[in-house]
Amino acid sequence: MDITITPGTLRGRITPIPSKSLAHRYLICAAFADGQTEIHCPQVNRDMDATARCLNALGADIRRTEKGYTVIPARAIPHSAVLPCDDSGSTLRFLLPVAGALGVDATFQMTGRLPSRPLSPLWEEMERMGCTLTRPTPDTLRCTGRLQPGRYEIRGDVSSQFITGLLFAAALIPGSSEIAVLGTLESKPYVTMTQGAMARFGLETSQFSVVGGSPFRSPGSLTVEADWSNAAFFLAAKALGNDLEVENLNPNSYQGDRAIQELLPMLSETPSISGADIPDLIPILAVTAAAKQGAEFTNIARLRLKESDRVQSTVDMITALGGRAQAEGDTLRVFGTGLTGGTVDARQDHRIAMSAAIAATVCTAPVHILGAECVNKSYPQFFQEYSRLGGHYEQYIR
Repeated sequence: MDITITPGTLRGRITPIPSKSLAHRYLICAAFADGQTEIHCPQVNRDMDATARCLNALGADIRRTEKGYTVIPARAIPHSAVLPCDDSGSTLRFLLPVAGALGVDATFQMTGRLPSRPLSPLWEEMERMGCTLTRPTPDTLRCTGRLQPGRYEIRGDVSSQFITGLLFAAALIPGSSEIAVLGTLESKPYVTMTQGAMARFGLETSQFSVVGGSPFRSPGSLTVEADWSNAAFFLAAKALGNDLEVENLNPNSYQGDRAIQELLPMLSETPSISGADIPDLIPILAVTAAAKQGAEFTNIARLRLKESDRVQSTVDMITALGGRAQAEGDTLRVFGTGLTGGTVDARQDHRIAMSAAIAATVCTAPVHILGAECVNKSYPQFFQEYSRLGGHYEQYIR
């Protein structure tokens, strides 16, 4: 699906969708709890559904409801399972260690760019601790064997998702385990979010030490709070002069992307911003910087390993829209030249598509977005909401 947006101002109130990051974590905890859990999550997306399908393959019974999900936990773990991850990196990286902890002969199916996204050093650490990982085909990954309790060592500067996956695994492995993070832990708020989710299900983790083997304790029901990551697009739109009120955000959330509320005011100057803990915010911050005074973004190397090479995709987006940006090594520089309009290839990256749509509100000419359907990964209702708020676009089906 390609769309063409006519520049114009957005107006109105919007409540952000539930947090995808938190929903993944609640679903996993609930799937191995001691009783049924109702997860209130009225808006879901492709990545959440991928995690639900994979957990069903591991023995849980997760059903979609009008309010979100009903999770009946796994009682019998299958000997073997096929787990359709789609293109969800969170699903794969969280559930690969979980399958290893359960001793399931698991085949993970992957689409899009996911097969090329890194699994090292998680791969090597899982093999050291009892599993065997193979790639039967370019789009599948097989895990056999069983993880053992003990000391796990993992670098902290590749993906916090590896640490989250190992925390879930440690909770399911009988005995005591410790996850030792080597070097700098980047995206630390996401690991803190995992610990918070596990605590909601009765399992406290201290310094990444976990006593596993007992099921999580179901809280009965819980609500997935609003998502700061996707709220960031509308908060940026407001900072760019659109008449918006973004409601129902938790200012004390574990979500690291709540940093957007402090970062947007900084763009009235020409700041230097580290992307170490906020990789998902860089595209929309870059768009905002291009329309304002420019900015320098450091510690962004990991963005090259996202749904697209998000560093290059961001540079290409800004350039295509008439701005100026350049990347070198671990740094992205965006110049405050303004944006005019043009054609952006979303590269199957939901955050590029949504950033380009927000950019259109300050452009002088139409913005064409190729492959705009990629927003379904995290925010299927994005363009409906955009239209409700006064955005004008035409849709073309290829």
